[in-house]
Amino acid sequence: MNEEHLIFGMRAVIEAVEAGKEIEKIFIQKGLSNELYHQLRQALRGVTIPIQIVPTEKLKKLTDKNHQGVIAYLTEINYFNAEELLSIVYEKGKVPLILILDRVTDVRNFGAIARGAECAGVDFIIIPSRGSALINGDAIKTSAGALHRVKVCREDNLKNTLDFLKESGVQIIACHEKTDALIYQVDFKKPTAIIMGSEENGISNEYIKRSDLQVKIPMVGKIASLNVSVASGIILFEAVKQRL
Repeated sequence: MNEEHLIFGMRAVIEAVEAGKEIEKIFIQKGLSNELYHQLRQALRGVTIPIQIVPTEKLKKLTDKNHQGVIAYLTEINYFNAEELLSIVYEKGKVPLILILDRVTDVRNFGAIARGAECAGVDFIIIPSRGSALINGDAIKTSAGALHRVKVCREDNLKNTLDFLKESGVQIIACHEKTDALIYQVDFKKPTAIIMGSEENGISNEYIKRSDLQVKIPMVGKIASLNVSVASGIILFEAVKQRL
Protein backbone atom coordinates (compact mmCIF):
# COMPACT_ATOMS: atom_id res chain seq x y z
CA MET A 1 0.00 0.00 0.00
CA ASN A 2 1.40 3.39 -1.01
CA GLU A 3 2.08 5.53 2.08
CA GLU A 4 1.34 8.66 0.03
CA HIS A 5 -2.34 7.77 0.36
CA LEU A 6 -2.27 7.10 4.12
CA ILE A 7 -3.34 9.46 6.89
CA PHE A 8 -2.34 8.22 10.31
CA GLY A 9 -2.94 9.50 13.81
CA MET A 10 -6.27 10.04 15.50
CA ARG A 11 -6.44 13.83 15.19
CA ALA A 12 -5.28 13.82 11.56
CA VAL A 13 -7.94 11.28 10.58
CA ILE A 14 -10.68 13.21 12.43
CA GLU A 15 -9.69 16.38 10.56
CA ALA A 16 -9.67 14.52 7.23
CA VAL A 17 -13.20 13.18 7.87
CA GLU A 18 -14.53 16.57 8.96
CA ALA A 19 -12.93 18.23 5.93
CA GLY A 20 -14.81 15.86 3.63
CA LYS A 21 -11.71 14.13 2.23
CA GLU A 22 -12.51 11.22 -0.10
CA ILE A 23 -11.54 8.24 2.08
CA GLU A 24 -11.47 4.67 0.80
CA LYS A 25 -11.37 2.94 4.18
CA ILE A 26 -10.45 3.55 7.82
CA PHE A 27 -8.54 0.92 9.78
CA ILE A 28 -9.08 1.12 13.54
CA GLN A 29 -7.12 -0.86 16.10
CA LYS A 30 -9.18 -3.34 18.06
CA GLY A 31 -9.94 -2.33 21.65
CA LEU A 32 -9.58 1.45 21.40
CA SER A 33 -11.74 3.42 23.82
CA ASN A 34 -10.03 6.74 24.61
CA GLU A 35 -11.51 10.23 24.26
CA LEU A 36 -10.07 10.87 20.79
CA TYR A 37 -11.49 7.56 19.59
CA HIS A 38 -14.97 8.67 20.70
CA GLN A 39 -14.46 11.96 18.86
CA LEU A 40 -13.58 9.98 15.73
CA ARG A 41 -16.74 7.86 16.06
CA GLN A 42 -18.74 11.08 16.44
CA ALA A 43 -17.15 12.51 13.28
CA LEU A 44 -18.00 9.31 11.38
CA ARG A 45 -21.73 9.45 12.20
CA GLY A 46 -23.74 9.75 9.03
CA VAL A 47 -20.65 9.21 6.87
CA THR A 48 -20.50 6.19 4.54
CA ILE A 49 -16.77 5.49 4.87
CA PRO A 50 -16.03 1.75 5.29
CA ILE A 51 -14.44 0.98 8.66
CA GLN A 52 -12.42 -2.12 9.51
CA ILE A 53 -11.49 -3.09 13.07
CA VAL A 54 -8.08 -4.78 12.91
CA PRO A 55 -5.33 -6.10 15.21
CA THR A 56 -2.34 -3.84 15.79
CA GLU A 57 -0.20 -6.11 13.57
CA LYS A 58 -2.28 -5.08 10.56
CA LEU A 59 -1.60 -1.41 11.24
CA LYS A 60 2.14 -2.07 11.63
CA LYS A 61 2.13 -3.62 8.16
CA LEU A 62 0.59 -0.45 6.73
CA THR A 63 3.05 1.97 8.34
CA ASP A 64 5.75 2.09 10.98
CA LYS A 65 4.82 5.68 11.88
CA ASN A 66 3.00 6.65 15.10
CA HIS A 67 -0.56 5.85 13.96
CA GLN A 68 -2.21 5.94 17.43
CA GLY A 69 -4.40 3.02 16.40
CA VAL A 70 -6.04 4.68 13.38
CA ILE A 71 -5.09 4.79 9.69
CA ALA A 72 -7.19 6.22 6.87
CA TYR A 73 -6.57 5.29 3.25
CA LEU A 74 -7.39 8.06 0.77
CA THR A 75 -9.14 7.08 -2.45
CA GLU A 76 -7.08 6.87 -5.62
CA ILE A 77 -10.16 7.29 -7.82
CA ASN A 78 -13.26 9.49 -7.74
CA TYR A 79 -16.55 7.83 -6.81
CA PHE A 80 -19.84 8.69 -8.50
CA ASN A 81 -23.55 8.46 -7.71
CA ALA A 82 -25.42 5.67 -9.54
CA GLU A 83 -28.70 7.61 -9.86
CA GLU A 84 -26.94 10.60 -11.44
CA LEU A 85 -24.93 8.44 -13.83
CA LEU A 86 -27.97 6.46 -14.98
CA SER A 87 -29.78 9.72 -15.75
CA ILE A 88 -26.80 10.88 -17.84
CA VAL A 89 -26.67 7.57 -19.76
CA TYR A 90 -30.38 7.82 -20.63
CA GLU A 91 -30.03 11.50 -21.59
CA LYS A 92 -27.32 10.52 -24.09
CA GLY A 93 -29.76 8.08 -25.68
CA LYS A 94 -27.68 5.07 -24.70
CA VAL A 95 -28.92 1.68 -23.50
CA PRO A 96 -27.34 1.24 -20.05
CA LEU A 97 -24.94 -1.63 -19.37
CA ILE A 98 -24.04 -1.71 -15.68
CA LEU A 99 -21.89 -4.12 -13.67
CA ILE A 100 -22.60 -4.73 -9.97
CA LEU A 101 -19.98 -6.51 -7.84
CA ASP A 102 -21.11 -8.08 -4.58
CA ARG A 103 -18.42 -9.01 -2.02
CA VAL A 104 -15.58 -9.09 -4.55
CA THR A 105 -12.72 -8.38 -2.16
CA ASP A 106 -9.63 -9.51 -4.09
CA VAL A 107 -7.81 -6.40 -5.32
CA ARG A 108 -6.35 -7.97 -8.46
CA ASN A 109 -9.63 -9.64 -9.39
CA PHE A 110 -11.32 -6.26 -9.07
CA GLY A 111 -8.73 -4.65 -11.31
CA ALA A 112 -9.07 -7.37 -13.94
CA ILE A 113 -12.88 -7.07 -13.87
CA ALA A 114 -12.64 -3.29 -14.33
CA ARG A 115 -10.33 -3.79 -17.32
CA GLY A 116 -12.83 -6.14 -18.98
CA ALA A 117 -15.72 -3.84 -18.12
CA GLU A 118 -14.04 -0.85 -19.76
CA CYS A 119 -13.29 -2.90 -22.88
CA ALA A 120 -16.94 -4.02 -23.01
CA GLY A 121 -18.23 -0.45 -22.78
CA VAL A 122 -19.80 -0.78 -19.34
CA ASP A 123 -21.28 2.57 -18.35
CA PHE A 124 -20.39 2.21 -14.69
CA ILE A 125 -19.58 -0.31 -11.96
CA ILE A 126 -21.48 -0.40 -8.67
CA ILE A 127 -19.96 -1.75 -5.44
CA PRO A 128 -21.28 -1.78 -1.87
CA SER A 129 -19.51 0.61 0.53
CA ARG A 130 -18.66 -2.33 2.80
CA GLY A 131 -17.21 -5.71 1.88
CA SER A 132 -15.52 -4.69 -1.38
CA ALA A 133 -11.94 -4.65 -2.58
CA LEU A 134 -9.73 -1.74 -1.60
CA ILE A 135 -9.22 0.27 -4.78
CA ASN A 136 -5.51 0.90 -4.40
CA GLY A 137 -2.49 1.09 -6.66
CA ASP A 138 -2.50 -2.68 -7.22
CA ALA A 139 -6.13 -2.61 -8.39
CA ILE A 140 -5.43 0.30 -10.75
CA LYS A 141 -2.29 -1.37 -12.11
CA THR A 142 -4.11 -4.67 -12.72
CA SER A 143 -6.89 -2.77 -14.47
CA ALA A 144 -4.29 -1.38 -16.92
CA GLY A 145 -5.57 2.08 -16.04
CA ALA A 146 -9.22 1.20 -16.69
CA LEU A 147 -10.16 2.38 -13.20
CA HIS A 148 -9.30 5.90 -14.33
CA ARG A 149 -11.71 5.50 -17.25
CA VAL A 150 -14.70 3.43 -16.11
CA LYS A 151 -16.79 5.13 -13.42
CA VAL A 152 -17.28 3.40 -10.06
CA CYS A 153 -20.20 4.01 -7.69
CA ARG A 154 -19.86 3.08 -4.04
CA GLU A 155 -23.37 2.69 -2.64
CA ASP A 156 -24.20 2.49 1.05
CA ASN A 157 -27.46 0.56 0.51
CA LEU A 158 -27.23 -1.77 -2.49
CA LYS A 159 -30.80 -3.01 -2.01
CA ASN A 160 -32.14 0.50 -2.50
CA THR A 161 -29.89 0.94 -5.52
CA LEU A 162 -31.22 -2.25 -7.12
CA ASP A 163 -34.79 -1.12 -6.48
CA PHE A 164 -34.00 2.23 -8.10
CA LEU A 165 -32.49 0.56 -11.17
CA LYS A 166 -35.56 -1.65 -11.61
CA GLU A 167 -37.90 1.33 -11.24
CA SER A 168 -35.81 3.07 -13.92
CA GLY A 169 -36.38 0.30 -16.46
CA VAL A 170 -33.13 -1.61 -15.95
CA GLN A 171 -33.35 -5.41 -15.88
CA ILE A 172 -31.29 -7.03 -13.10
CA ILE A 173 -29.41 -10.18 -14.19
CA ALA A 174 -27.78 -12.30 -11.47
CA CYS A 175 -25.02 -14.54 -12.79
CA HIS A 176 -24.27 -17.61 -10.65
CA GLU A 177 -23.96 -21.35 -11.08
CA LYS A 178 -27.00 -22.44 -9.02
CA THR A 179 -29.59 -21.95 -11.73
CA ASP A 180 -30.67 -23.54 -15.01
CA ALA A 181 -31.05 -20.64 -17.45
CA LEU A 182 -28.01 -19.75 -19.57
CA ILE A 183 -26.55 -16.33 -20.29
CA TYR A 184 -27.62 -16.75 -23.94
CA GLN A 185 -31.27 -16.55 -22.85
CA VAL A 186 -30.93 -12.90 -21.78
CA ASP A 187 -31.93 -10.08 -24.11
CA PHE A 188 -28.96 -7.80 -23.48
CA LYS A 189 -30.25 -5.21 -25.92
CA LYS A 190 -32.45 -4.01 -23.05
CA PRO A 191 -31.11 -1.72 -20.29
CA THR A 192 -29.19 -4.21 -18.13
CA ALA A 193 -27.37 -4.47 -14.82
CA ILE A 194 -25.36 -7.67 -14.26
CA ILE A 195 -24.59 -8.81 -10.71
CA MET A 196 -21.46 -10.89 -10.11
CA GLY A 197 -20.55 -12.31 -6.71
CA SER A 198 -17.29 -13.42 -5.16
CA GLU A 199 -15.92 -16.91 -5.81
CA GLU A 200 -16.13 -17.72 -2.10
CA ASN A 201 -19.58 -16.37 -1.21
CA GLY A 202 -21.40 -15.80 -4.49
CA ILE A 203 -24.22 -13.26 -4.66
CA SER A 204 -26.16 -12.36 -1.50
CA ASN A 205 -29.64 -13.93 -1.40
CA GLU A 206 -31.27 -10.53 -0.87
CA TYR A 207 -29.84 -9.35 -4.20
CA ILE A 208 -30.74 -12.58 -6.01
CA LYS A 209 -34.35 -12.08 -4.86
CA ARG A 210 -34.34 -8.65 -6.50
CA SER A 211 -33.05 -9.95 -9.82
CA ASP A 212 -35.30 -10.34 -12.87
CA LEU A 213 -33.40 -13.34 -14.18
CA GLN A 214 -30.76 -15.72 -12.84
CA VAL A 215 -28.38 -17.19 -15.39
CA LYS A 216 -25.21 -19.22 -15.56
CA ILE A 217 -22.30 -19.74 -17.92
CA PRO A 218 -22.41 -23.25 -19.42
CA MET A 219 -19.35 -25.36 -18.64
CA VAL A 220 -18.29 -28.75 -19.94
CA GLY A 221 -14.99 -29.26 -18.11
CA LYS A 222 -14.51 -31.11 -14.84
CA ILE A 223 -13.46 -28.12 -12.71
CA ALA A 224 -16.79 -26.39 -13.44
CA SER A 225 -15.84 -23.07 -11.86
CA LEU A 226 -14.38 -19.85 -13.21
CA ASN A 227 -12.41 -16.98 -11.77
CA VAL A 228 -14.87 -14.10 -11.26
CA SER A 229 -12.94 -11.79 -13.58
CA VAL A 230 -13.09 -14.39 -16.37
CA ALA A 231 -16.79 -15.04 -15.73
CA SER A 232 -17.51 -11.29 -15.81
CA GLY A 233 -15.73 -11.01 -19.15
CA ILE A 234 -17.72 -13.86 -20.66
CA ILE A 235 -21.14 -12.47 -19.78
CA LEU A 236 -20.19 -8.86 -20.62
CA PHE A 237 -19.01 -9.82 -24.08
CA GLU A 238 -22.18 -11.82 -24.69
CA ALA A 239 -23.91 -8.46 -24.14
CA VAL A 240 -21.46 -6.80 -26.55
CA LYS A 241 -22.12 -9.48 -29.19
CA GLN A 242 -25.88 -8.99 -28.99
CA ARG A 243 -25.63 -5.19 -29.06
CA LEU A 244 -23.32 -5.19 -32.08
